[in-house]
Amino acid sequence: MSDIVRINTNARRSSAVVYNGIAFLGGQTAEDRSQDIRGQTRQTLARIDKFLAEVGTDKSRLLTAQIWLKDIKADFAAMNEIWDAWLTPGAASTRATAQCEMGAPDVLVEIIVSAAVGS
Repeated sequence: MSDIVRINTNARRSSAVVYNGIAFLGGQTAEDRSQDIRGQTRQTLARIDKFLAEVGTDKSRLLTAQIWLKDIKADFAAMNEIWDAWLTPGAASTRATAQCEMGAPDVLVEIIVSAAVGS
C-alpha cells in the first residue's frame, strides 16, 4: 500500500498530495493579486513549479491541468501566451480551461495540475 504524503496542509486543504506516484496540486493562485492576467499567471506557475519541486517532480511530467479564468474572453489569449512559454516543449499535458466565479474578486486565474513523480 502506498503512503499518502500531504504538503502545506491546514485545516481546510493541502497544497499538494502525493499518492501512488502521482502529485495532485490544489488550485494555485498568484500571491500578488494586483497583477494583470500575465503577472498572475506567471506567479501561479512559479508556485506550481515550487510545489512540484518539493514533491520531487517538475512540469515536464505534467499529466493534466485545469485552468480557471475569471474572464475567459478578456484573458484567454494572454494567459495562453504565458502558459505556452512555461511548458516544457513536447511535454504538454491534457488540459481544460473554463471561466468561473472566483473565490476572491481579485483572483484572475487559478490552476490545478497533476504530475507523475519518480521515474
